[in-house]
Amino acid sequence: MVSQILPAGSVVLLKESTKRVMIMGFAQMQPDDRSRVYDYCGCLYPEGYQDSEKIFLFDHKDIDRVYHVGYMDEEQFRFEEELGKLMNQLEQEKAGH
Repeated sequence: MVSQILPAGSVVLLKESTKRVMIMGFAQMQPDDRSRVYDYCGCLYPEGYQDSEKIFLFDHKDIDRVYHVGYMDEEQFRFEEELGKLMNQLEQEKAGH
């Protein structure tokens, strides 16, 4: 996990892609592979969520360009702090196995 996350609603272009993605969630896993936690999940922009088959899981390092940064306020900053703690805990648990 990156030290500073992009908030929900951010619109990004992933490397090797031509279609933008809007961030809609964090710390997600694939249903059939729970050993890997991705930084973000997103949906196509501007279409939005259509169904579970069109959700993208990706890490911050996969982002090529940021088009829009979503809304940020004190609640977002607190969430970011708690999410960072959770991701650090998951990484430590994984390293201990």
